[in-house]
Amino acid sequence: MVRVGIIGCGNIARSAHIPAYMARHDVTCSHFCDIRPERAQDMVARYGTGKATVAYREVLADPEVDAVSICTPNHLHAAIAIEAMRAGKDVLCEKPAARTLDEVLAMRRTRRETGRVLNIGVVNRFNGAVRKIRDLIAENALGQVYHVYVSFRARRSIPGLGGDFTNRSVAGGGVLIDWGVHFLDLVMFCCGDPMPVTVSGKAYCMLGRNIGEYVYNSMWAGPPDPAGVCDVEDCISGFIRTEGPTVSLNGAWAQNIGTDEMFVDFLGDRAGIRLQYGKGFTLYGARDGRLFDDSSIHYGNPPMFDEEIEDFVHSIRTRSKSVADLDTVLRSAAIIQALYDSSDRGQEVRFEEYDAL
Repeated sequence: MVRVGIIGCGNIARSAHIPAYMARHDVTCSHFCDIRPERAQDMVARYGTGKATVAYREVLADPEVDAVSICTPNHLHAAIAIEAMRAGKDVLCEKPAARTLDEVLAMRRTRRETGRVLNIGVVNRFNGAVRKIRDLIAENALGQVYHVYVSFRARRSIPGLGGDFTNRSVAGGGVLIDWGVHFLDLVMFCCGDPMPVTVSGKAYCMLGRNIGEYVYNSMWAGPPDPAGVCDVEDCISGFIRTEGPTVSLNGAWAQNIGTDEMFVDFLGDRAGIRLQYGKGFTLYGARDGRLFDDSSIHYGNPPMFDEEIEDFVHSIRTRSKSVADLDTVLRSAAIIQALYDSSDRGQEVRFEEYDAL
């Protein structure tokens, strides 16, 4: 029986991590930890197991705890993961790995020193459609993939304006580090993790900068806090040259366009694919002198959070490296850092600057 402590009992823990653990017969959630005691207590009452606490160090101090899921705000990811590994615990840390590349590299150093498992919640790597696209690219079904276009845009979806999501010291950034991390990671995963060469980006804080005047229909993690902070981007554009395809992206938590767009286009010289994020994909090409659109390609698609937890437990038991291991997300984490650095400096940056990778 693997004993897991849940650190942070917010939405991602309640909706994904905890149910996936509790569905297994070889795992028990021994601790539920949250700074809001009622959240942790609710999990104990709901599942009839475990101990509620507000102190994550109490979880780490228990010698019978084998592993932890870190589901806290971003600014705590690196510190808790490092403490957990030093306490002899294996770690599944929600995305992003941390706020900055320096924090991610500190996590890697500790993982190497301790030999613990350190997986990151890049859950799209366990999505059936994403895995099938990776296989099709590897099989040369698209020919040479020369460009990937990424769009993650919504009309007015800034989460909890004025709260933790829009406070750079807590979150590390805005729409790029919240939504873009998933899109960039799946692109790197599908394309074989090509080495970036140059990165150019521009981040904008536009629609959310005046909290009192922000108009919206609904707000995840809301309502707005007029006394709060919004110093992160609600819009981002970027261009990445890699040793494989080029990648362009447009992302927006908030835009004055009424159509939401959440898709990735993989453009090859033989065929192309449009992936609708979280859904299926269509393959486009030409065959026997005719154009074709094929959205009937079959692939297994079990619940991806269940697959993520299955993979984590397997890593714990076998001490094997996962497709979600920290090392597999280093380049996407560095791309995010480079996009922010490029925006701050007002110029393109060369990826060789991040030579710690």
